[in-house]
Amino acid sequence: MDYRERLKNERIDHDLLQADVAKICGVSDATVGHWETYRRHMQVEDIVKLCKYYKISADTILEIKEATK
Repeated sequence: MDYRERLKNERIDHDLLQADVAKICGVSDATVGHWETYRRHMQVEDIVKLCKYYKISADTILEIKEATK
């Protein structure tokens, strides 16, 4: 699952519309639609904004796992 799909699931779980996410990130509704349909990559700043809003770790969204030695 791609990070954009995980963020879309968070949006849905929080009962938000694409327009709500657009306001949080300061982008257009169309931009959020492009993110969710894989037509455009998200900026790191927008991922951070949404992680803070949803109170989740970027590690969770980006599937960053701790390296084992």
